[in-house]
Amino acid sequence: MFWATVAFGISGQSTLRPRGDANCDWEINIADINVVIDIILGKTHYQDYFDKDVNGDGEVNIADVNALIGAVLGDELPPMPAFSGTLPVLYINTEGHREITGKDNSDYIHADWWLDNRGIEGCQSLGSPQHPLGMQIKGRGNYTWEHSAKKPYRIKLDTKQPLMGLKKNRHFCLLAHDFWSNPVGFELSRRIGLAYTPAQEPVEVVLNGIYIGLYFITEKIRVSTYRVNITEQENGETDENLITGGWLIEIDGHADENQFFIQESNGNVLPVKYHSPDSLSDAQMDYIYNLISQTDKAIYEGTDCEWEKYIDLDTLACFYIVNEVVDDIESFKGSLFLHKHRGDSTKLLFGPVWDFGCAFGHPEQEEPCFLYENVDEIFKPHWLEKMVQSDKFQEVVRNHWRDFYPSQIETIENYIDSIINRISSASKADRMRWPGQYWESLDFQNEYFKMRMREKVNFLNDQWGT
Repeated sequence: MFWATVAFGISGQSTLRPRGDANCDWEINIADINVVIDIILGKTHYQDYFDKDVNGDGEVNIADVNALIGAVLGDELPPMPAFSGTLPVLYINTEGHREITGKDNSDYIHADWWLDNRGIEGCQSLGSPQHPLGMQIKGRGNYTWEHSAKKPYRIKLDTKQPLMGLKKNRHFCLLAHDFWSNPVGFELSRRIGLAYTPAQEPVEVVLNGIYIGLYFITEKIRVSTYRVNITEQENGETDENLITGGWLIEIDGHADENQFFIQESNGNVLPVKYHSPDSLSDAQMDYIYNLISQTDKAIYEGTDCEWEKYIDLDTLACFYIVNEVVDDIESFKGSLFLHKHRGDSTKLLFGPVWDFGCAFGHPEQEEPCFLYENVDEIFKPHWLEKMVQSDKFQEVVRNHWRDFYPSQIETIENYIDSIINRISSASKADRMRWPGQYWESLDFQNEYFKMRMREKVNFLNDQWGT
């Protein structure tokens, strides 16, 4: 059973809070009753009611008040789900135990943190309950932030740390998936040889004394030597020789302040977000706007593969193959990263890969199909449907596919099994914490994923040859 063995005390607060501790003081008292009453009366709003649901029935109501009164008088409450103990545990305590309510930069709040490696090899414990380290934390994501009970987070450490054995940095994400497709998509990207793929490691997280489940601590895509390794421009640069690169941009349909829009030649709107630099001079804005506009025009109005003048075919082919294998229908619609080195002669490079949340997004059908086929208008890809009409691009894709398969594809199931073995116990604990959030059986999820991927790989072999 995944229950907490709790030792109470304010100093350090290294263990889980008791059920019913609604006001985050690590004790059960009359103040907790007042907090629950305020929630029932609508005076207080919380994103996650888990620690306020005293009797564990999935609601906050008068029954919880009665349960708390009984606890204050000496009755025992059922323990809350706790981490499995099979993975490192990341503890985060926000300042004043404040709730994390937003994902804008203004929503960052300070937090103390430490990492207990639980004796896992290859991972170093960092900080301690008595000597925690500092970070800033906020929400992140789009659909998952708005619609999932289990939230993803962006963290910015006060000092660079080798968090979970990853290369030292300050910037990481806590992604809320428990398995599904992200680790596999990232591994395929590494195997096909894209220049940089975000590294990630599974970890269990305790936030303000409450176990919040299995997460993947993941490198945030940003410009640095060990991430997107391009020459970084100065914000507000005006020198015409320096504004040619480096650029890190993203095609993403979600609204953002660092965003501009291009009217595509096919009548659609192309939303472009600039990540680096993140504050543009007029000269920088003119350069990147014109570059993307010219690229778009060459794709839709140029002769066969005229757009190769602007786009590197090899990175595009590798990026495309990875997303075809996992059938990620959103891959050319959102979370589509591109980068460019400095120089007029350098081209747009596709990647790094990022979000595989829509993997195997095609409804089950008798025959698999390409990403750009049989998709709803909301997932209609930018550029791809036109680019695949190029004979030259198709030949580049086939060449990379023949190098990639079978040397890498055929062994990917071994990698999937290794991930499942690592997270199996933690996944069970996560399901107890978030019932109904994910598939109830990790084994069934695993076999379903493999089955769909085999079907897609067989289809691609038929189309591209081995």
